[in-house]
Amino acid sequence: MSNTDYVLLQRQLQSLLEGETHWLANLANTSSLLFSELKDLNWVGFYLCEGSELVLGPFQGKPACVRISIGKGVCGTAAENRKVIVVPDVHEFPGHIACDTASRSEVVVPMITAEGILVGVLDVDSPVLSRFTDEDARGLTSIVDILMSACHWPTNA
Repeated sequence: MSNTDYVLLQRQLQSLLEGETHWLANLANTSSLLFSELKDLNWVGFYLCEGSELVLGPFQGKPACVRISIGKGVCGTAAENRKVIVVPDVHEFPGHIACDTASRSEVVVPMITAEGILVGVLDVDSPVLSRFTDEDARGLTSIVDILMSACHWPTNA
């Protein structure tokens, strides 16, 4: 997607979340919006921090792994390092966790509150090799920023 497309997606998300602060409802609607608007995806969803694990949250796509240890796989590594990870070929990522064998590429964006607390990650998978670019990483980071500022996060999330 181009930067212009992500700007439109940002506006759609802002409109969708306007006036709603419940984190669970906003995660559900955000995953649905991304899954319906982005091309060539097979999974979009959230994993939420719970102790030393990420636990499956709202998502769109096939059933997924329920628990991922922080530091394991793409999601756990992004959470541990608090950095966006773009993986052109998941089979080349050491320790990749294959929840859906159709996934070929992935991008994961950490979700960090204004107070610096990691609450989880946004995980986006594609059956297309090298589907995600740095432009997607920036665009999805802006989506996460909008989501994070719209939500009232529970203290135990």
